[in-house]
Order: sequence, then C-alpha cells, then structure tokens
Amino acid sequence: MREKIIGRTVEQKILSKLYLSDKSEFVAVYGRRRVGKTFMIKEFFENELLFSVSGLANEKTAKQLENFYLTLLHYDESLTNEPKDWLQAFDLLMRLVEKSNAKRKVILLDELPWMDTPKSGFISALEHFWNDFASSRHDILLVVCGSATSWMMNKLINNHGGLHNRLTSHIRLKPFTLRETEEMLESRGFNLSRYEIAICYMILGGIPFYLDMLDSEYSLTQNIDRLLFTDDGGLSNEIDNLYASLFKNSTDYIKVVKVLSERKSGLNRTEIQKGTGMSTGGSFSTILENLCFCGFVKKHDAYNDGKKEQLYQLVDFYTLFYFYFADAIKAHKKNFWEKFQTKSAFYTWAGLTFEMLAFEHVELIKKTLGISGILSTEYPCRIVGADSKNTQIDMVIDREDRTVNICEMKFSESEYAIDSDEEITLRNRLAAYRKTMKRKRLSLQLTYVTTFGVAKNKHSGIVNNQVKLDDLFG
Repeated sequence: MREKIIGRTVEQKILSKLYLSDKSEFVAVYGRRRVGKTFMIKEFFENELLFSVSGLANEKTAKQLENFYLTLLHYDESLTNEPKDWLQAFDLLMRLVEKSNAKRKVILLDELPWMDTPKSGFISALEHFWNDFASSRHDILLVVCGSATSWMMNKLINNHGGLHNRLTSHIRLKPFTLRETEEMLESRGFNLSRYEIAICYMILGGIPFYLDMLDSEYSLTQNIDRLLFTDDGGLSNEIDNLYASLFKNSTDYIKVVKVLSERKSGLNRTEIQKGTGMSTGGSFSTILENLCFCGFVKKHDAYNDGKKEQLYQLVDFYTLFYFYFADAIKAHKKNFWEKFQTKSAFYTWAGLTFEMLAFEHVELIKKTLGISGILSTEYPCRIVGADSKNTQIDMVIDREDRTVNICEMKFSESEYAIDSDEEITLRNRLAAYRKTMKRKRLSLQLTYVTTFGVAKNKHSGIVNNQVKLDDLFG
C-alpha cells in the first residue's frame, strides 16, 4: 500500500531502483527513533517481503536467537533445527532464500543494533551471510534498519572489517517537513490552519509517531495538554525512553542536550563541557558525533564577532520543548498549554523556536528568494560592539555571488509591523555586520521571515525581500 506512505519521494525512488536492480543489494536505513523507518519499508515492500524480523530491546543473545528462529518458522515450518548461534541462524535464512521462487527476495532485519549483543558473533555471521552467500547472487535485497544511529554508522556504514564498503546504499530518514506534516494531519482527519501546524511542528517536530498520537476529536491545544502535561500523557516520559533506546550511558547524552537547549544559537565544545561538567576526550567527542549522526544536534560554522567557530545546535523540536517546559511537564500541570498560550511568554518561546523552524526549511527560503541555484552557507551571527553589547543576527545566508541575506525571524498572529525603533536597530545591525566582516563591495539584503508577512508602513521599506510561513510549506 505505497499510497499510505506520505512524502519520502526521494527515499521511495532509491528503494524502487534497488528493487529493480539486476544484482543483490544491501541497504541500511537509519534515523532518529520514531521517524518511520519500519513503516516506510514494510509499506513499500508490502507483498514482496520474503522475511522480516525485528531485534528485541534489552534482551540477551539467547532471546534474540529464539525470536529470529520463531519468526523463521512463520515463513517456513520445515526449518526445524533451532540455531545455537548466529551462524546457524543465518544458515537457516539461506535455506529459506534457496527455497523461494520469488524473482526478488527482499529481507528486512529491523532494529539490527539490538541483535548485536556482546560477544554474540552477530556481526561476523552477518558478514558471512552477505559476503559468502547473498552478494554472489543476483536476486537478494537485504534491508537493515536501526534507530541506534551511532551503531549503524560505526558497525555498518563506516565498518572497517568484513563489511567494509559492502553496503550498496544507505538512507538516512529525516523527520517530515512542514508540508509532509500537513499531509499526515489531513490524512488523520485534522483541519488545522498552517499557523496551528507550525505550532504543532515547533512542539513535536515532523516525527510521524508523535503526530499519529494526536486525536482529531480534540483541538491541537487539548492534544498537547493531553500528551505532555498529564500524569499518563503519552509523551510526558518520552525523553528518557528516547535517549535510552539510542545510546548507552544515555544520562550523559541527556546532560549535553539539556545544556544545548539553553541557547538556541548553539554552543562550542568548551561551552558544552563547562555546562555539563564533563571532561574533554574521546567519550565526549563520541557523544557529540553520535548526537549529530542521529539528527538531534547540528554542527555548523558560525561567526562570533567576525571570527569563525564551530557550534553545536540542538535541532530536535521535542527535546527542545521538553527542556523548555520540563518543570510543568514533570508537575503534570493540568491545562498548562491552554493557559500558557494566553501569556506573553508564549510569544517568547514561539519566536525562539520559529527561528529553528526557518533553519530547518532554509532550502525553501532560498527557493522563495529565487537563489536556489546559488551556493551559500547559512549560520547565526553574533557581533560584540564597542560597548560590549551583543548584536545577534538570526540567520545569515552568505552567498557565492557576494550577496548576503541578513534574515530576521518574526513569529506573530498577524502581519508584523516594524516601528521606528526597530528600523534604527536594523540599520545599526547591517552596519555592524558590514564592519565586522571586513568584506568590500558586499551587497546586503535585509530579509524578513514571518508568519503572515510584513505590514506596509513608513518603516517597512528597509526590508528588501520577505518569506512567509506559507512559503515554508513548499
């Protein structure tokens, strides 16, 4: 039922090409927990799966082997020799393949990292299955999935042993875009405005599993209160489950993302270490790398007072929301979200999160500006003035055509009106950027990214171009 798959156009093209290939293919699908990896694969290959099995969370080798074998029996009851190790288990899978008359034999090994228990020999058995059996045939499509992205990267994609360069393809499944989120909510019976969808996205992100928990019988506000601010809310304890399922020593990972949640524009390594109290070294570097692999954190170049540095920015919307409202979530404050939206603090939160929403859809911003074909680098920028006051630029789009878009992000319920004080601030900001970057013959364009556009008045002429919320839906 491929029509049930929302979005995922590029990924479906890749899977289709692999399925139609005239050789055996080995593809790894990885991405954040709850992002829809298993659903996409099972829906795409609905009637073509020769064998599908999923690893068991937190179980030892004996249970993993038992689960693998019992699943095999569902496909072929004649496979009566229960395996004692992974080599024997994969030997049974080889027999299942050899018996099949299917033109293309699609095999799904889901939650692969869970099968690789300590000293189980799982990886060497998988190597043997692929290198000595599957790769020499022309009819196997082996699909492996895993949420523990660090494991997928280290053990498969960047493997330096028997599986080195054996993968023929890999797919990183990302959260839905705003447009895909809109499609999913409409398919679930919701009739929300794009303003409401943006708020939903800024809370849950484009995570299909979370979106599927919303009930169309309730308003968006009621859904958020129900899921996050009640004692039995389906997402009120998700933070611990999420990180524990992905990482060993998950408490260290949670320390890092908690510190990152406190500054929207990101922190450098030294600032993260200081905030967490963690020592520098290989384990700290591994944590940062794994968070980036999983898509929770983005590492990018930024400019602070004209000097280039690498910043780590938390970009997982649910994690950001959780830590921003952690006290209220832990206290199970009844109707918290309904009451909070009437306060000025709501617009502070929304304004900060809207900036991240814009960064996540920067390609659509460029498309709207007509600069999609121009190479560029996007980053936040902080400038320290002579009076030690910081000038913060929400987003800089630094283009190869010697033009720079200085982007301001504004979240509001209606058209955004620029007043005289803001115009002066903007002119000072443009001057500070030009002076700090020390680049001559540089064209600066002031770009406003807003929910409903910039209201025309005697101060709006400073804006060169603008992008509205509708544009971020593509």
